[in-house]
Amino acid sequence: MRATLAGLLALFALPAAAAEGERITVTGEIIDTWCYYSGVMGGPDSVVGSAHHTCALWCSASGIPIGLLTEDGTVYTILKLGAQGNATGGDTALRLASHTVTADGMSYTRDGVNYIIVEKVIEDLGIVNKTHEDYDVVPSFAIPKPQK
Repeated sequence: MRATLAGLLALFALPAAAAEGERITVTGEIIDTWCYYSGVMGGPDSVVGSAHHTCALWCSASGIPIGLLTEDGTVYTILKLGAQGNATGGDTALRLASHTVTADGMSYTRDGVNYIIVEKVIEDLGIVNKTHEDYDVVPSFAIPKPQK
């Protein structure tokens, strides 16, 4: 009986442990989180905007989580993007890759990581970050050197 009572109390305690969300409206660029965090394609300036657009499409289509990078450098991992059932690989995620958007949704922070469930994209400004002018459309350092 005691174990059952403890189990019931633990079950009722679970919702209290869930993270509380906050409704936010935020503006930023839809990014490829793998390249942004790993540095595999260069530093933070080279893995955003028009120079990184093709790679952002490939990563999203492959299931890599997308993020929303704000002007102040905050990254929100996008868990859901509007009516799309997930935040990767679907038409909405691919259409918005590298675009600067204003999004409305629920924000959560857990263990220092920011998440957002985007309920609505309020404004889509397109690709405004013209990084290809500095890095070309595929940064030269991202092209593997031939093996000898």
